[in-house]
Amino acid sequence: METKKAANKDLILREKLALQRTVLANQSTFLAFLRTSMYFLIAGLSLRNLLKIENSLLIEIALFITSFIIFVFGTINYFKHKKSILENKKHIGDYQLEYYKL
Repeated sequence: METKKAANKDLILREKLALQRTVLANQSTFLAFLRTSMYFLIAGLSLRNLLKIENSLLIEIALFITSFIIFVFGTINYFKHKKSILENKKHIGDYQLEYYKL
């Protein structure tokens, strides 16, 4: 009987650690979107000084728009997954009642 209680505590710890890894992965993904967006922004800002192209303004605007779209998509993706993680956190571990009774 005692081993069952220890197994439940161990299972709860694993689930909490898995949730923490998922949260960190979500944050890491958001930072990757942010970094990519900044790359496009910097490319748009430095294009005029780096290359002497006639229609560089159109290319700059396209890079700025792409940067903004990537940033918005990354932000929406982050909050959508954050909400999903929080909703699933409630359903994980029917063992919690047994754990808190101990």
